[in-house]
Amino acid sequence: MKFKLSKASWFILAAGIFMVILIGLGLTRSQQIQSKSRLDEELSKAEMRLNTLQVKQLSEQQSELQKKLNESIKNLNEAKDNLRQTIESIDVSDEFFFVAQDSNVVINSLTSSSIRKEKLDGINLAEITVNAMAKGAVDDLINFVIQLNSNFPTGIVRSAQLSIPEGDDEDEPSANIMMVVYSYEGD
Repeated sequence: MKFKLSKASWFILAAGIFMVILIGLGLTRSQQIQSKSRLDEELSKAEMRLNTLQVKQLSEQQSELQKKLNESIKNLNEAKDNLRQTIESIDVSDEFFFVAQDSNVVINSLTSSSIRKEKLDGINLAEITVNAMAKGAVDDLINFVIQLNSNFPTGIVRSAQLSIPEGDDEDEPSANIMMVVYSYEGD
């Protein structure tokens, strides 16, 4: 059985197939557009949430860093104020003897260097080195070294060597101490 179709029938059939294909493509395109709109909307919401979170976190981090900076500046200014105390060899020696008397030790010798200029971490300082030999009970000598560090806010004991006599030796325990005292000289 052969079907014979006229040109008009072929035209109608071709137009129908074309319409079906066109409708199918239209529906597919419509779904793509809807899907793209939905995804664009979700993307914009996600970006908005991300920006909000980042801005919030960054502002919190900025305020935290600002607090740390302010605290560091405050600490630096306090350190500069402590270092502003001028050092004179006589003042350092007087304080040394005062701490010795307070700690029940006797200073046998005390020497100090001349005042030197030094730059430490970009800060101009004056520095004096004090070497001393003290005698007294071991506990008093240890307390003396601790008190030196406490009484000189801008000084530090660099070394302390205790000599404790053995046996029935009549010598008292002694300590050789080297201390450095700093003073702020300006920027």
